[in-house]
Amino acid sequence: MNTVLEAKRYLDNAREILREKANKDDGYYWDTKYVKMAGNTAYMGVLIALDGFLGNKSKGRKDVDWYNQQLAPFDKKLRNAFVGAYYTLNLSMSYDGNPSVSIAEAGLAEAENVINWVESWMAGELKIS
Repeated sequence: MNTVLEAKRYLDNAREILREKANKDDGYYWDTKYVKMAGNTAYMGVLIALDGFLGNKSKGRKDVDWYNQQLAPFDKKLRNAFVGAYYTLNLSMSYDGNPSVSIAEAGLAEAENVINWVESWMAGELKIS
């Protein structure tokens, strides 16, 4: 399966988790279990898209520092979107369970930015110098 389609599927799943299970009320989600699950799911979508772009690491596991180093020579907006997605989706939502709807929306938007960038690159719309 195309990595961009797979990444978008993860992002859609994260939105569905928040919409159907996290119980949004007055700008907050009341069930942080599902906030954590949605944050992790969306972040995994980002990593799937980036793995399709960056390829495999020669040794060891990939971590946030590896992604940062690999993205640094490319597009600054892509790297910033990745860092925003990492802090918002992985740390704030997945680990901390931040219940703020606006935080979740910002994280999902950053994920979408990363995935759309990779999709544009794969379609040949972006040239990397």
